Amino acid sequence: MSAWERVIEGREPPLSGVRAIIDASWQRCLDGQVDPDAKSGPPPLDENRVFDLRTRNHRLLNAVAPLIEQTRELLCQTETVLVLTDPNGTILELAGDSRIVGPLGELRLIPGCSWTERTGGTNAIGTALALRQPVQIHSAEHFCMAMKRWTCAATVICDPQDGTVLGGVDVSGLAHTYSQHSLPFIVTLASRIENRLGRVTMERHLRLLENSLAYCSGRADGVAIVDEFGRLIKTNPQARAAFARLGVAGALEGAFPIPDIAAIAEGAAPPQSSEWLRMARIERVKDGADTLGFMLIAPVSIRFASSRRDPMLTVESEPTHAFSRIIGKSFLLRAALQKARQLAKVAVPVLLLGETGVGKELFARGIHQSSTRTDGPFVALNCGSLSRDLLTSELFGYAEGAFTGARRSGMTGKIEAADNGTLFLDEIGEMPLDIQPHLLRVLEEGEVFRLGENTARKVNFRLIAATHRDLRAEIADGRFRTDLYYRVAVTNISIPPLRERKTDLPDLLEHWLRVSRDRFGTDDVVIDDTAYECLMNYAWPGNVRELRNAIEGAVLMACDGVIKVGDLPAEIHSPHLFAGARDQPSTGPSEAEPREVRSLQQAEAESIRLAIQQSRGNLTAAATQLGVAKSTLYQKIAKYGLADDILTARRSSSS
Repeated sequence: MSAWERVIEGREPPLSGVRAIIDASWQRCLDGQVDPDAKSGPPPLDENRVFDLRTRNHRLLNAVAPLIEQTRELLCQTETVLVLTDPNGTILELAGDSRIVGPLGELRLIPGCSWTERTGGTNAIGTALALRQPVQIHSAEHFCMAMKRWTCAATVICDPQDGTVLGGVDVSGLAHTYSQHSLPFIVTLASRIENRLGRVTMERHLRLLENSLAYCSGRADGVAIVDEFGRLIKTNPQARAAFARLGVAGALEGAFPIPDIAAIAEGAAPPQSSEWLRMARIERVKDGADTLGFMLIAPVSIRFASSRRDPMLTVESEPTHAFSRIIGKSFLLRAALQKARQLAKVAVPVLLLGETGVGKELFARGIHQSSTRTDGPFVALNCGSLSRDLLTSELFGYAEGAFTGARRSGMTGKIEAADNGTLFLDEIGEMPLDIQPHLLRVLEEGEVFRLGENTARKVNFRLIAATHRDLRAEIADGRFRTDLYYRVAVTNISIPPLRERKTDLPDLLEHWLRVSRDRFGTDDVVIDDTAYECLMNYAWPGNVRELRNAIEGAVLMACDGVIKVGDLPAEIHSPHLFAGARDQPSTGPSEAEPREVRSLQQAEAESIRLAIQQSRGNLTAAATQLGVAKSTLYQKIAKYGLADDILTARRSSSS
């Protein structure tokens, strides 16, 4: 304690006063201007962001859950709690002796709070994450005064596949509970968690191979199978030569992992080091709603030009017409295309307005390819698919060491990546309010600051934004800044929904049928008259994206080369079951039509889904309605894969 007081006063502590590991941590706290008199950690994240955080770390939570149950009695006997954090030190789970939950709450040692050294001073969680090694911090060794009556031991949890830090695990109690066995206990627990994660990873890789190997056999295309984190699992014999034609230099294994593979599969621009991904086809491999990984396919006939490859290679060029991928000749579509062509000639921001699935990114790419920036990069980012923190990093980039878990070399943000080209921000209406002024400053000043840097970087790009929301209504509700709106909506283009251009349906049906035939090798599939009539009469609330999915699924389901009504999605051939059934009066079960008996799990999942819908995604309200603890609800949501229902409920409530 005396040594700590000397450090706080700016004097040198006695050489034997503290352990070297503590002395170094105190110095980091001083350098980071941590307040030694802080009474607690920073405020916790709001409920929605805590849920998003737990969803992203669901595999870690699932691995820890049974171990928490096994150690709960021991934790209560020793008057301690177990704390699980993500790689950035934010608490995901806390369990143990309920008698010290109150004092921990006063310190904000609760889910959603960050406990790095920068936010909580020297503490086992933050120091273990900073050093990536086991640490025990006792009493006066803590940097902040409020923590000095506690003792804690923590270590990191690493991915058994590649060694990256997945989180931290800690055991904490009041100072009198100190035990020399706490550190070995927590190290053993972390090892058990890593072993469980290793078994789950191996099982998922086996399922991934089972679901994708059939595609690889007997094909001339090169295929690389990667897991959901972009790590290479397997390739077929043609892969090395095929990916070399796309521009992969050196050994194919050197091109992996690809951390952003999920975002790239959804249309985000690949990093500069993986430009070859623009010419590969990415297929998502799923098991039900669970994404196991991806297949990267290098076609034997390359369809995209690349000036960086050998000019002697015979390459089939992409169609030169910038808007050629937009199918249709209706008046409304032609009017939107004409406006897009006209605006492409001038370097002003464009706001694309339209429902989900109408093809806003195709319009954005067309504008880019018709502009004077066509030789520059086209960088796309969906503002609605990322959490606030991840969106900030993706948009602005960050410097080396900007936060725990940051890449060693830092990261270039999408704004910098779009320099001398076009930045496409999809669903800009869902950008968090506190990020909007930073984007506005970039647009006004033409310069960007990476997270953790004090030096501006000059950027010159054209902005194309898109949204399905009414931004003026968002402004009125305080969810979108007026000044940013007038900066991004200098000009706008309204893209008509498919139901307003039914005359384009025949061309679109023929186009996606042809694409699906080529993709699945079913050249002789046709649509019978009744099914064609259903497709023509359907309202297509999901627009062109829904149509494409319907045709792809029907081609796969068709028997004897003919798509029939039964091969179409149920909402298309039986729309009354989805649109009108809710409005029909209930007549009770019929003797002729006995009610279907569902399993208890099905009934439970349906009840949770209904509670989520009725509470509009508010999990506190949903848990109260169901009569369960919120932590139990989190586990059930993960068990039944209902995360997408929460996002849908929240979006519908804010629309």
